[in-house]
Amino acid sequence: MPGAPIVVVGGGLAAGSAVVELREAGYDKEIVLFAEEPEIPYERPPLSKGFLQGEKDRESTYVRPREWYDEHGVDLRLGEPVTSIDLQRLGVHSDAGDTAFDRLLLATGARPRRLELAPTEQIEVRYLRTLADSTALRERLGTEHHLLILGGGWIGMEVAATARTLGTRVTVVEPAEQPLLAALGSEVAARFADVHRAQGVDLRTRTGLDRLEGAEAALSDGTRIEPDTVLVGVGAVPNVELAVAAGLGVDNGVLVDSGLRTSHPAVFAAGDVANAAHPLLGTRIRVEHWQNAISQGRAAAHALLGERVSYAELPYFFSDQYDLGMEFFGHAAGAQHVRVEPGDSDDAFSCWSFRNGGWSPRCTSTSGIAATSCASASPVASEQRVLSRVCLSRRGLVGVSSRRAGRPCPSGSARRRRSAAGRAAPARRGDRARA
Repeated sequence: MPGAPIVVVGGGLAAGSAVVELREAGYDKEIVLFAEEPEIPYERPPLSKGFLQGEKDRESTYVRPREWYDEHGVDLRLGEPVTSIDLQRLGVHSDAGDTAFDRLLLATGARPRRLELAPTEQIEVRYLRTLADSTALRERLGTEHHLLILGGGWIGMEVAATARTLGTRVTVVEPAEQPLLAALGSEVAARFADVHRAQGVDLRTRTGLDRLEGAEAALSDGTRIEPDTVLVGVGAVPNVELAVAAGLGVDNGVLVDSGLRTSHPAVFAAGDVANAAHPLLGTRIRVEHWQNAISQGRAAAHALLGERVSYAELPYFFSDQYDLGMEFFGHAAGAQHVRVEPGDSDDAFSCWSFRNGGWSPRCTSTSGIAATSCASASPVASEQRVLSRVCLSRRGLVGVSSRRAGRPCPSGSARRRRSAAGRAAPARRGDRARA
């Protein structure tokens, strides 16, 4: 509706990044942001790491401080979830009433997949997605507690590392043969498993939870343990209910083209909820990682402004667990070959995944001292394969260069400052058509 504001639905990193980019790109008209939580937009990686450990405060997770939104004229509707979208009249509805829009961005994110698992009087059951979840979970960590984690994915293993750092007794059960197997493959996953076991995690693979009874958790391997808290970390579900009710195309997320436009020309989607057509990979991907939320949020802002956008940035994510720092570039689905290469020390390495017609890298180091080049997952000429250089240290991840191979990596302090501000991104603004 001409003259109506741009409306953003969501309170996470993709939503916050889009709003910031709109203002930095010079858009001076009305922006309205609806968030289900009573928090200003924030990023989620600290919820399983620094914030959970107590090293970072709440404000450090914010994309921008509260006063930034006031200074830049962003209408924040916090704790006011959108309940429906009217695509005929171009409006959204919340409990406070109707709001018209000219263009709409869905950045509704995802939520933890829930199990039919009731707590007992002695055992609490927790999930981790929000600042409130992390704050509550922190109270269940420490030397007097025993935490049972269901699922050896990123959330589970990062929380395991944080909990062990705080002295918590930790048991992880994972039905697969290794934690992080689907993401990293057996070679790298096995090394992560070794690191956790060396840190005192009772890691039980090919095992699940049968039931909770009183003070005991009965595991599928026939053993019983006595945790006081169970953290469920068995994946996430994209929040597509608004899109489904509105009649937008949905399949494992909201379907968008490479310009992040949905099946309706005035509606776009970004972040965890967007299942995007990737122009380089030749397939659809939905990425639930920090960098994608930043980069897609920024790209969506330019799409909302009517610019031609082709979002071609390759997936990237990182994880810090104990003194292990890991970064991953590319898209390893369908890999046919794996090669592990040693790094600069006995316990540093890189792992490359290959498939016919292209390759993608899995890059990691069990000590965090490696420097290697990572390549595109797309079938491009060999001289174009190198996109980034990975820099790791014993204290974990310290930085990532731009996409130009050979450019020096930033220092750890510089990367942390940019991370806290929600600014770190391999792609530059001039790369919008490609990334």
